[in-house]
Amino acid sequence: MSQETISAAYAQKILQGPLSGNLAVGPILDDCGIKAEDLENPESRIYKSDFTRLVLAAIEQTEDEFLGFAGSRGKVKPGSFSMMSHAVINCPDLSQAMHRCAQFYDLFDLQVSTDFYQDDEGVQFRFFLDDENISRSFAMEASLFLSIRFFSWLVGKNIIPKCIHLDYSVEESSSDFKNWLPTPILYDQSCNQLTIEVMDARLPLVQTPVSLAEFLKHSLNDLLSDQTLETSLELQIKSIVNKEGGNNLPDFVYICDRLNMTTQTLRRRLRKENTSYREIKDNIRRDAALTHLSKARLSIDEIALLMGFSEASSFHRAFKNWTGQTPSAYRKRHLST
Repeated sequence: MSQETISAAYAQKILQGPLSGNLAVGPILDDCGIKAEDLENPESRIYKSDFTRLVLAAIEQTEDEFLGFAGSRGKVKPGSFSMMSHAVINCPDLSQAMHRCAQFYDLFDLQVSTDFYQDDEGVQFRFFLDDENISRSFAMEASLFLSIRFFSWLVGKNIIPKCIHLDYSVEESSSDFKNWLPTPILYDQSCNQLTIEVMDARLPLVQTPVSLAEFLKHSLNDLLSDQTLETSLELQIKSIVNKEGGNNLPDFVYICDRLNMTTQTLRRRLRKENTSYREIKDNIRRDAALTHLSKARLSIDEIALLMGFSEASSFHRAFKNWTGQTPSAYRKRHLST
């Protein structure tokens, strides 16, 4: 269990949403093992694991994933985040995922909404929140932080915003928020938004429906965690090829462009991972060939063409080099079991 802590004052703000709906907070505190007096001292701190339980208990009590902070016009029912995640998981890159995320929450009639656009400064993800919203700064900072963590999870890399704009004063901001994000934060601005570099927005999503299913089992804990999200270059490249390559694997220059690297840099970094683009392509072809050969739908010659081989004999040699057996021997053994 994580021993990282968060300020009690920040945790106490979580309860303002339920209180606005006249819900008793005693059961919420009881559910996560926090005593009321633990939150009364602004100098005290609680474990992040307890904070996570506090948020989950508050969501259950309010039946609102936004904990009442999105206004009185409606609730974001539990399960909405899961549906949004499924809506974005097959997007080819982060910018499209951000756009689809904004579109999803725009379906709700809430006091908080989002918008997405790109300009010369970078890719902007903007938040709108009614002025009369309770604990406005807390709701804004929580939305910004969780959005950044979710976007980082999608691409398997810690996204550091180019800058964050907030339309309120620094005195209203939480010290925890300022410490969580190593990025310039500008206060008293005309809007609330995070700006990320275009090269980060173009990163391919490395997560899949399979990894999403596992993530959703403990998503809040993962989003609050400070664990590194860096994903291997091999996984990033496989994601690009699988989502964009079709039957023709993209060339090395295209991959470099998608990852915003020079050819020399990518070759050097792949060497550090003890691999190469040729090896990655071979592994992709091998895995795809194994999948096709395990079914009787396509002939071996058709599979060879699908894998990008102009001649079946070349496919036979490559497959035997990959697996130690011929395609026909593999198919016969697999289909007979």
